Amino acid sequence: MKMIVGLGNPGQKYEATRHNVGFMVIDELAKRWGIASWRTRNEASVAEKRQAEQILLVKPLTYMNLSGVAVGELARWYKIAVTDIIVVFDDMDLATGRLRLRTTGSSGGHRGVESLLVHLPSADFFRVRVGIGRPPAGWQVVDHVLSRFTAEEEPLATDGIKRAAAAVECLLEQGINKAMNRYN
Repeated sequence: MKMIVGLGNPGQKYEATRHNVGFMVIDELAKRWGIASWRTRNEASVAEKRQAEQILLVKPLTYMNLSGVAVGELARWYKIAVTDIIVVFDDMDLATGRLRLRTTGSSGGHRGVESLLVHLPSADFFRVRVGIGRPPAGWQVVDHVLSRFTAEEEPLATDGIKRAAAAVECLLEQGINKAMNRYN
């Protein structure tokens, strides 16, 4: 079983914000796979894709900074190894729409990933980082991540979300190395 987690914040207020690109990628995968049935389990919105190997799509409902609470509980409930977890999240150090795939690493200052590192037994989950760009001069980080993409950025963000979904599909079908070679 694989678990694909998109990091974000629940609720309409945050729906289209930069910090929610993880949720947007999960929604794109659900759309591609024809999944419309979601349920709440262990403080997360969860959908399943049944195939040879079951895949869980997960959007934590604990808000970004506590994402690890929901993900850790789900991993234990379903007995999913950390190496079978793919986490999709926003990254300010990448230009809007750019991707970076990694097999392990630190949080890079991302509080959602920091929470995962606290609540999972290791840092060996796969990461799909989606660029949201740096804040404009004079902006606070929190204001930037909770803002919407500008009209100029919107096509780049949409393309990045679709490519991130394709990268997850590539990872599932062809493995980590091929996905990293194709999308990094």
